[in-house]
Amino acid sequence: MSISLYQINKGINRPIEFKGLKAQYIWWLGGGLLALLILFAVLYICGVNTFICLFIIVGAATILFMQVYKMSRKHGEHGMMKTLAKRSIPSVVKSYSRKVYTGLCKRN
Repeated sequence: MSISLYQINKGINRPIEFKGLKAQYIWWLGGGLLALLILFAVLYICGVNTFICLFIIVGAATILFMQVYKMSRKHGEHGMMKTLAKRSIPSVVKSYSRKVYTGLCKRN
């Protein structure tokens, strides 16, 4: 029997939460860390000094963690999707013709 060190799921019908990250932000953080790993490998293969590579990656990882946790606190589980959807709603609907409205009152 193995004992897990991390508690991932909080209960039934509740979003997955891990160390304060909610729902899709766990995947954002994982994808960002994977991208940083690939960036480190590319920089190392290109011959960049190891300490410079580490400095770049640690700095980028710090920014990544701060931004992902900030988005998780600000938007919550579904808030970011709602924010992006709200941006796509037009603020004004313009009509340059009355033809659309004149046909509404006609009865057969």
